[in-house]
Amino acid sequence: MQSLQSFLPLIFLFGIFYFLIIRPQQKQQKEHQAMLESLKKGDKIVTTGGLFAEVVKVEEDFIKIKLNDTSIVRLDKAFVNRKVEA
Repeated sequence: MQSLQSFLPLIFLFGIFYFLIIRPQQKQQKEHQAMLESLKKGDKIVTTGGLFAEVVKVEEDFIKIKLNDTSIVRLDKAFVNRKVEA
């Protein structure tokens, strides 16, 4: 009984830590993954570096993006920050 009472505050702190930090972060990761999977040609995106671009082609791990009229580059999907809605 005494050992259970000594672990009770630790269990309580873990519960708070889970609901305030871990769970929201997992939800955000799932939303970001769903956004990456929904990318298609013509979508406007912002990279983690702050570049605005247009998706030209979606590949398995990479996407080809158009930065301007002459520059088309490959970008790892992990570096897509968000999708820009018109």
